[in-house]
Amino acid sequence: MGEPALEHLRIRLADIHRALHAAVERQTRIAARLTRPDLAPYCVTDEQVEVLLGEVRAFTDTMAGPAAPQRPEPAAERDLRRRASAEGRALPLDALATRFGLTHAEQDALLLVAAPELDRGYERIYAYIVDNLNRRLPSVELLVTVVALSAEDGSEDGSEDGSECEAGEPSAAARLALRRALGPAGSLRRYGLLRTYGESALELAQELVLGPGVLDFLLGWGADVGLLGHDPGEVSQQEPGVLSPYLSSDRLTRLGRGLGSGDIDLAGLWGCPPDGQLDAVHALARAAGAPLRCLTADPEADLRTAAALGALLWIPTDDLHGEAHRQHADAVSAALLRSRAPVCLTGLKPWRPPGLLAARAYAELTLPTPELIDRRAMWSAALPDLNGTLLEDLAVRYRMSGGELRAVASVAGAGARLAGNGYPEPVVDHVEPAIATVIRGRGGSAVHSVVPRRTVDDLVLPHVQFTQILEIASACRAWPRIAETWGFARRSAHGGVKALFTGEPGTGKTLSAEIVTGMLGLELLKVDLAQIVSKWVGETEKNLEAAFRQAEESHAVLLFDEADSLFGKRGEVKHGTDRYANLEVGYLLQRLEASDGLVILTSNLKDNIDVAFTRRFHFVVHFPRPAAAERRRLWRLAFPEEAPLAPDVDLDVLARLDMTGAGITAAARTAALAAADRDSATISMRHVVRGVARQFQREARLLRPGELGPHAHLLDDASQG
Repeated sequence: MGEPALEHLRIRLADIHRALHAAVERQTRIAARLTRPDLAPYCVTDEQVEVLLGEVRAFTDTMAGPAAPQRPEPAAERDLRRRASAEGRALPLDALATRFGLTHAEQDALLLVAAPELDRGYERIYAYIVDNLNRRLPSVELLVTVVALSAEDGSEDGSEDGSECEAGEPSAAARLALRRALGPAGSLRRYGLLRTYGESALELAQELVLGPGVLDFLLGWGADVGLLGHDPGEVSQQEPGVLSPYLSSDRLTRLGRGLGSGDIDLAGLWGCPPDGQLDAVHALARAAGAPLRCLTADPEADLRTAAALGALLWIPTDDLHGEAHRQHADAVSAALLRSRAPVCLTGLKPWRPPGLLAARAYAELTLPTPELIDRRAMWSAALPDLNGTLLEDLAVRYRMSGGELRAVASVAGAGARLAGNGYPEPVVDHVEPAIATVIRGRGGSAVHSVVPRRTVDDLVLPHVQFTQILEIASACRAWPRIAETWGFARRSAHGGVKALFTGEPGTGKTLSAEIVTGMLGLELLKVDLAQIVSKWVGETEKNLEAAFRQAEESHAVLLFDEADSLFGKRGEVKHGTDRYANLEVGYLLQRLEASDGLVILTSNLKDNIDVAFTRRFHFVVHFPRPAAAERRRLWRLAFPEEAPLAPDVDLDVLARLDMTGAGITAAARTAALAAADRDSATISMRHVVRGVARQFQREARLLRPGELGPHAHLLDDASQG
C-alpha cells in the first residue's frame, strides 16, 4: 500500500499547495502595506517564500516516483481509489477519515500539520503566512486561513454567502466554522490525531503536531488505525443484535425525552448493577436524541466537551460514596453546579447531593432487574438459532447485560467457525462454552473459583438427603419463573435460593455444593473466610459485599464452607467487639436476603448457626455419617476405573469400617501411593489396609485388628511399613 498512499498524499498536497499560494499572496498584500526595507533580515521575504513554495512542490511531486502527467486532480484521486478498491484495500487517508468521521476540510488540516514532517521548507512558509518567524509549526490560525482558502477556491469573491470581501480573503463564517472544528472538541484534537504543542495565550496561536503513528499510517507504512486516536469520553453506539431490556420502559423514555427537550437537565437511574448501567443509559440517550459521553478525569473539561457536542454526559456514581472518595465527589458536584449540560447519574444506590438537586432540574428512576420475559427476548435477539427449551433455560439461569450477551454471541460464533473445519458448526453447540469464557474465572482475593468436575453419579447419600440435593437444583431453575411470572417476588423479601448443609467433616457437604452447581451449569465461588473476616471495624462487611457482588456479576453459586465462625450466634454485648460482631451478623442477614442467586453454607455443628439464619434457608440438609451400604459404594468410587485394583481387595470388609466419604477417598489415595512406591503392578488389600491405618491415625482413632476380619494380619505389616 506504500505507493498508492504516497500518490494519494501527492494529489491532496497539490490542492493544499494552491491554498498555500493563495495564503502567501494574501500575506504578501498585507505585508506590502507594512513592510520596511530595514526589517527584511528579520522576516521571510517575498522572494524567499516563492522559492520555498517551488521546492516543496517539487518534493511532493516526486514522492511516489516520476511525476505523473498533469490531469484534473479529482479525477486522479477517483482513479486511485478505484485501483485500491480493486485490490481490496483502502487508501490510508480515506481509512482515517472513515474511522474518525473526518470532513474534507479536517483532512486538509491534518495534511497541513503533516507537511513539515515531509519537508522543513513548509515551516518558513507557515511563518510567512502568519507573519511571525518564531511560529514555524502549524497553528490554528494557519490551518483556518489555508483550509478556508482551499474550501473557497474557485469563488470569484471568496464568499459563498454573497457578502463582500477582498479577493483571496476567506469569509468570516468559513473561518469560524473551521476554528470550531479545530478546537478541543473537534474530531482531530478530541481523538488525539492532532495534539497541542506548548502553551499559548490565544487559541488562534496554539501550535499543533501529529499524534503518535499518524504520519506512518498516512505514508502507508502500516499501523492499526484503531490505535491512532482515542476519545476517552466517547461511549460507542450499541452494536446491533441484542435488545436493551430498558428500551420498552415508558418511564425511562419519558425521562429521556425530558432531557432532550430541556425540561430536566439531571437524571438519576438507580438500582441497576454496574454491568447493566450501560444498557440503561444507552436507552436514555436514544430517547433524548443525543450522543453519549462518559466522565473521565476532568469533570469540567468533560462537561465543556459534552456541551459543545450536544451530548448527554454519563457519570457512574458507585465510586463517589464514602469519605475515601469525598474529594472526587466534591469536584464532580462543583462542576455540575456550574453547568447546565444534560447529565445522567447511575448507580446501585442513589448519589444525591442536596445542593446539586436544588440547583438543577432533577428527576430519577429506580430501574428494576430485567424480568424473565425481557431476558428471553435479549437471548433470542443475540442468538436467533436458540430453540425454545434452551432459550428458556438460559434466560432462567443467567441475568446477563447486553454487553455480556454480545460477547457470548461473538465467542460462540468464533467457536463454531473454528470447529467446523470449513463448514461452521451450529452456534447453539458452542453457547455453553462461550458463557463459561465470558463470565467465569473472575476470582478475587476473598473467593476462589471452582469449576465443577464431579456429577450426581459421584454423590453417595441416603435417599432422603439425595432427594433434597436434587430438589435444590430444581428449585434454582424454577425460582425465576415463580418469582417473576407468578408474582412470588412481590410477596417475599427473600431472593434466590439459600441452602444450609450440616454434618461432620467429610460427609459430602462441599461435594454436594459442587454437584448442585454442576447440575445448574454454573461456576462455584468458594469464600476464603480467612480473607473475609477482619479485625478492623467495617472491613468484614466490605469484604462480604465484594464476595456477594462478584458472585452476582459472575452468575455463580456462592459457597461459605465451614461457616460457623462467620454465621455464629449473636450474643450479649459485654465488650466493645461484641457489638461490632453482632453488626456483622446483622449485615449478613440483610445481604443473604438480598442475593438473587444460590448461596450455600456448610457447618460442622448446626447448633452453632444463629437461628435467624436458619429461618432464612429454603433447604436445610443434614449429612449423616455413611452407613455400610453407602460406604461400599464410596469405596468403589474411590478407585478410578483405570486404577489397577487387585482381586483380593475386599470391599465388604472395608465397608464395615466406620469412615466418612472424605476419609475413604484419602485412604484409597494413600493406598495407591504405597503401591506405586513399591513398584507394585496392582493396588492390593495390603496397600489398602495401610491407607486405612494411616487415615485412622490422622483422625486420632484406633483401628482394631478385629475390624479387618480375615485381613487382620495385614495390619501388622501396615504398622511396620
